[in-house]
Amino acid sequence: MSTLLPILPPNNLVEDDRLSPEAQRAEEEKNAMRRYFQKPEEQLLPVANHEPVCLYLETTNRCNLLCVTCPRTYEQLEPEADMPWEMFTSLIDQYPNIARVVLHGIGEPMLVKDIAQRVAYLKARNIYVLFNTNGTLLNDANGRALIDAGLDELRVSLDAAESEVYQMVRGKDFFAKIVENVRNFTRLQRELHAPKPRVSLWLTGLRETVDQLPNFVRLAHDVGVTEVYLQRLVFFESGEANENSLARAESALFEHTSEGEEALIREAEDVAKELGVMFSASGAVDPGESIRMARTDNPWSLCRRPWSLMYITANGRVLPCCIAPFSMKGYGSFTLGDATQETLREIWNGAEYQRFREGLLTSAPPPACSNCGLRWSL
Repeated sequence: MSTLLPILPPNNLVEDDRLSPEAQRAEEEKNAMRRYFQKPEEQLLPVANHEPVCLYLETTNRCNLLCVTCPRTYEQLEPEADMPWEMFTSLIDQYPNIARVVLHGIGEPMLVKDIAQRVAYLKARNIYVLFNTNGTLLNDANGRALIDAGLDELRVSLDAAESEVYQMVRGKDFFAKIVENVRNFTRLQRELHAPKPRVSLWLTGLRETVDQLPNFVRLAHDVGVTEVYLQRLVFFESGEANENSLARAESALFEHTSEGEEALIREAEDVAKELGVMFSASGAVDPGESIRMARTDNPWSLCRRPWSLMYITANGRVLPCCIAPFSMKGYGSFTLGDATQETLREIWNGAEYQRFREGLLTSAPPPACSNCGLRWSL
């Protein structure tokens, strides 16, 4: 039997069906993020003429869950490791003017005991800092440390509005614990008058879970969260996925939603409007747009990630983005360099990066890009 949490009526955050002030600020900040990833056509050359504006630093590739949408559940992508402090600081110091750093990858960042210290190191350089967490370790001490460090944004991947569905997707039943952790964290923020970090709840768009969306929005409101995101599923090609994985085409909402599924998304949008919650999708687009087919024969050509960001794994491997590990098995075909052997500047315009960028501009893109979610995460 499912265990839906009780849903509370709207509180006085909302007036006249408008976004709450907190959600409105989140909407404005989300839209401002687009500028990091916008590049005019004339700048799309094999050799990038600007430094990256964003670094994804995989602080750890360890995790305490077994999500059925995650490749690390079914294969060891690299040896388990936390990114050493010396590597972390060296990478940041190579690009001291970086605008944005994301501290997640294939793993749970809050397993790293000095995660708050890493946030503080970045904030001392006036860098916008965020990461995704599964919320299992968001206790009072860790929450206070992140607030004190100045974290800008905390994304909680919850994926369900009830424990039964949560366990199906995430592999273990921590649902009640995470909900209480988030509720306590937003309460702590109010007590401390701490507007940052912005807290959001994320649900991966699966056929198996889309019916959770309306109550997922209600749950966010109930625990004091004013942002909800529908995250587009990235999946392996047919035949590559483990038989137990939900990272597969038949589970994805993208391109072929039914009328009933579209109705559920519209209902969630209506609930969000009623409660003053910002309901959006990964990539700074509206939920409906995020699952529609791009009206082009080469949708990957819209991607600007190889000209704007670098992803470095806990072991120092440089990848084009955080999406690639979810789009095909193994790292071999999209490894662009080794940050333990070369500087980031050498890698950024090295032969592998140039080859990757060049391929992205053709009708035969790199394999990791042909099945990419594109707007999966910004």
